[in-house]
Amino acid sequence: MSDFTAQPAYGASNIPDSRGLNFFTNDPDFAGLLRLHLGDTLFQELESQLVSLGQRASDELDIWALSADKNPPQLRHRTRRGEALQSIDKHPDYVALERVAYAELGLASMSHATVDGKKAPPPLVKYALTFLFVQAEFGLCCPVSMTDSLTRTLRKFGAPELVARFLPMLASRDFDTLFQGAMFMTEQAAGSDVARIATRAAWEDDTHGEKGWRLYGDKWFCSNADADLAMVLARVDDAPPGINGLGLFLLPKTLPDGTLNHYRIVRLKDKLGSRSMASGEIVLEGALAYLIGEVGRGFHQMADMINMSRLSNGVRAAGLMRRALTEALHVARNREAFGRKLIDMPLMQRQLLKMMLPAEQARSMFMQIAMLLEKADAGDRQAAKCVRILTPLIKFRACRDARRVTGDAMEVRGGTGYIEEWSDARLVRDAHLGSIWEGTSNIVALDVARAAKRDGALEPLRTYLQDLLGTAGLPATSLALLRSTLTRACDALMSVAESGHDEWVRQAGSALYHVSTAVLMACEGMRLAPDYRRLALSHLILRHKLLPFDPLDVQGAPDEGAVLDALVNGRSVTLEQAQAILPAGSVQ
Repeated sequence: MSDFTAQPAYGASNIPDSRGLNFFTNDPDFAGLLRLHLGDTLFQELESQLVSLGQRASDELDIWALSADKNPPQLRHRTRRGEALQSIDKHPDYVALERVAYAELGLASMSHATVDGKKAPPPLVKYALTFLFVQAEFGLCCPVSMTDSLTRTLRKFGAPELVARFLPMLASRDFDTLFQGAMFMTEQAAGSDVARIATRAAWEDDTHGEKGWRLYGDKWFCSNADADLAMVLARVDDAPPGINGLGLFLLPKTLPDGTLNHYRIVRLKDKLGSRSMASGEIVLEGALAYLIGEVGRGFHQMADMINMSRLSNGVRAAGLMRRALTEALHVARNREAFGRKLIDMPLMQRQLLKMMLPAEQARSMFMQIAMLLEKADAGDRQAAKCVRILTPLIKFRACRDARRVTGDAMEVRGGTGYIEEWSDARLVRDAHLGSIWEGTSNIVALDVARAAKRDGALEPLRTYLQDLLGTAGLPATSLALLRSTLTRACDALMSVAESGHDEWVRQAGSALYHVSTAVLMACEGMRLAPDYRRLALSHLILRHKLLPFDPLDVQGAPDEGAVLDALVNGRSVTLEQAQAILPAGSVQ
């Protein structure tokens, strides 16, 4: 008998594989933060689901996502008899992911349905599950987010008869009958400049002599192109120019008699990332649609949908960064070079910290916005103002950070990370969408300034953060430094907003993001004591993002070695270690 099978594998591998690693239980901060913000009772109800999803995201969901990325959807225009079909064939693995997201987890419907007589859970539950799911699959989270946001906008502004007609399908978790949503806004001449939208909305008779709104035009970038319902911005005939002439319309895929509505998917986009999900170009040829709210208020109504999509975008950026960081940490802990584990090397620890900081900033930020959103929806005006400015802030900063973090994580794995068999390349490609979709970085940074000045959101945020600091029980040095830095950042943004110096808006917006997250993480750190990891992270944000420093003074900086070693190895940090990070004389 041959003993060939007993021989050792040729070329023993030094390439760690994270497949099978639970993305929830192996994340040292996630459970503690959720317990902190949701409370013990709700967290315990969710814990088993989070553990299960954390395991699936590493195993079957990740396998399906890699497959769906390599097998993008295909558009079929006609049947073999020449009949109009307008069908998009999705790979079975993408459909399996849809079933998990829409039916099993209910990510799109969770906020809009009662289950067993219970009201919808807090928004943070939905975003926590999304944060885990997106660590496996990014592309599908766009349709999920748009379905959720469309439903919210319909409920908020739609006529009661429209809500009654469509909400049951939008809030359903029956995979065979539920509706998916989309947003058709972009045109070739009207991307960020929404006022240039040329799609027409005309009040016309149909073939049976019944009056209704008909849409005509060319929409250039329509994600989830075969959605059952889409929100569409169109210019109403004889309405004023600019955004005051826009109406928001609900576009169904099929007409009441079951036939296809009068629009065509011209082609699907060949995209850099989010390949699993179908984005296409759509021509509207007298398509039946239903007016949402008032003519002339279309953009303002869709802004609510856009803002919710921007928040979801921030959650997804946080998830991408966490997946990238998890991969980098796993490689560093399990790969040896030059006789040592990578994670024991000080330079590698510093590189890992540069990924950890923005990942944790985004996580604290989306959790805080989710909690404020619940209060805002209940009528809290201060919370609503905070959501108004923090939402574009996380979309602006976290989505840009995700591009760098995913790239740096690929580098930790080395050349293998550049191979499409692994998740790294897909994460990098997907991360680049965030800073484009729902507004480029420039557009969203300008919206931060607009929220500060026109919408009066900066002062409520300043007060909210200062109040958090006042009740956190922080050490005197930390408290004084955070208060003074917050004041300077708020003053800087307001100065830029009032002066109209748009060239500085990104710098001022970034400063507000950094100090806001530093405040949130410091307050979390005190509540999670005696583990002061998050207070240490807050101090590191101050040091590396906000405080002045001499880049050539390599000897004068405080020694961060002990803190970095604890952070990257998932160990607790003492209060003394966290305080030692702050440079001497940093409070004036």
